[in-house]
Amino acid sequence: MENAAKPPTLRAITRDSLRDGSLLAAVRSMPGLTLRTDAEMEATLADILAARPSGAPVWVFGYGSLMWNPSFHFAERRQATLHGWQRRFCLWLRAGRGSVANPGLMLALDRGGHTHGVAFRLPEGLEEEELRLVWMREMAAVGYLAQWVELDTAEGPLPAITFVADRARDTYAEGLSDADSAARIARATGPIGSCADYLMQTAAHLDEMGLHDEGLERIRRLVGGACLPSGMAAELPGGG
Repeated sequence: MENAAKPPTLRAITRDSLRDGSLLAAVRSMPGLTLRTDAEMEATLADILAARPSGAPVWVFGYGSLMWNPSFHFAERRQATLHGWQRRFCLWLRAGRGSVANPGLMLALDRGGHTHGVAFRLPEGLEEEELRLVWMREMAAVGYLAQWVELDTAEGPLPAITFVADRARDTYAEGLSDADSAARIARATGPIGSCADYLMQTAAHLDEMGLHDEGLERIRRLVGGACLPSGMAAELPGGG
């Protein structure tokens, strides 16, 4: 009897793993995720490009791993602030660093407050090609909505695409206190690691970039030293 084919292994997010489809295939092999089809992903990409402000460059706003590991080509990078949206652990994570039985939490943008992050300007003429790579990591599974927002930068305001929590989905974790979130993050694990490691790695990168997020700091203090960063074998797609 022949051995059943093993599911694809989730590799670190790189330009190559996005372009060759291996990262998308690995995500689609994970139980516990509700996924978009290729057609649905293409439709959302077409919709966001159709809503592009006339004559404006395409910028992408990163607030999670996109900030330090964009994995797409860009022509310019700026620190930026988004008002009216805050970085929060508000998406249930039932695969990768969590499970259906013991879900963890992932970062998304939720209503209220403000978020410091990084804006990337895509090269002229390559906007759709580069955005498709972003879509493979952020929009393969439901949970995020892509939308245009206005950012504040030292050089002035600019429109950008970012990814916010879809409150209509069952992936949205509503009404969790900091203590509830920290408890979930502290104990959730999956085949590629722990949510605590994801939290600590994210906070450490923000520290390195000189970006402060008080909400994230509160969660980090609550989780404390129980789960120190051990280095990620792979990053879970998503988290902006």
